[in-house]
Amino acid sequence: MNGKKVLVAMSGGVDSSAAAVLLRERGYDCDGAMLKLLPGDDSKCCSAEAAEEARAVAVRLGMRFYVFNETERFRRDVTARFVAEYCAGRTPNPCIDCNRCLKFGALMDKALTLGYDYLATGHYARVAWDEKTGKYTLLRCADRGKDQSYVLYQLTQRQLAHLLLPVGDFDKPAIREQARRAGLRNADKADSQDICFVPDGDYVGFLQRSGAELMPGDFVDESGAVLGRHRGLPCYTIGQGKGLGISLGRRVYVLNKDPSANTVTLGDNDRLYRRTLTACAVNWISGEAPAAPIRCTAKTRYSQIDTPATATPLPDGRLRLDFDEPQRAITAGQAAVLYDGDAVLGGGTIE
Repeated sequence: MNGKKVLVAMSGGVDSSAAAVLLRERGYDCDGAMLKLLPGDDSKCCSAEAAEEARAVAVRLGMRFYVFNETERFRRDVTARFVAEYCAGRTPNPCIDCNRCLKFGALMDKALTLGYDYLATGHYARVAWDEKTGKYTLLRCADRGKDQSYVLYQLTQRQLAHLLLPVGDFDKPAIREQARRAGLRNADKADSQDICFVPDGDYVGFLQRSGAELMPGDFVDESGAVLGRHRGLPCYTIGQGKGLGISLGRRVYVLNKDPSANTVTLGDNDRLYRRTLTACAVNWISGEAPAAPIRCTAKTRYSQIDTPATATPLPDGRLRLDFDEPQRAITAGQAAVLYDGDAVLGGGTIE
């Protein structure tokens, strides 16, 4: 044992379970914990079944296991914000909010309060210490196809100092093999792809069950001419070309949503491309904004490949991002994340 205590965030899935295996092999004194985020069994990630799977892994590895109830904070900081953002015409990323407020907020605070040296998760990313700058860096994982650094851009130096991401050095097959070697029954468990609180993928239904009212309005073209009727702004996202419920004799896409006029603008695909965005709620991994514009690569959606851009910090703490090449369907509410090679520089919420 190396004497360092680690609280491992566990979901019952193979990644967080393998994280615990890897850390114990490295001599860390580990315990497991799960956050109860939704009441009842409404979520795959914190259901009774998931908790039992995580507990079984902890028992097999000789670890204590805790469940911390954070349903109210999750409702306030994640699901209520998800509903409010959609109703305001934006398209939020609730995983980023959950990481900021729950996993690396509430759970890390709990771990440090209880005397643990580190919190560990099964995210596919890496943390490193930069001797030249004297600061921690957040890096992409070894397997670019699994990289999750995009949803971790809001991490701070304090959080990185107390964070271990052991699966980031491996690809998924290697992680499954680690779990098999340890005799874990979830070694071949399928990955979850859905938003945890919308397991059926019907986010519009979730919004309605949460009290959001869908207000029908007009589809318009860029000149303002009415093309038809839409079902409500939350039913659409920028770049959407299917399921619009309107026939114009050609393929059209959602170009814009205007909450004040309750209109959805439709147009051709080539009208979705633009070079520039501004972002708010900006976090710089180093803790300091650059003093001048910097060259970087950036992406505006989790699944995108980052492309060359210039990032300009603005006096009010926001960020201007100018891409070398036009980007498709830049969407308010999503995150713009900046990279220097494998290192995450930071990011913000697209305005």
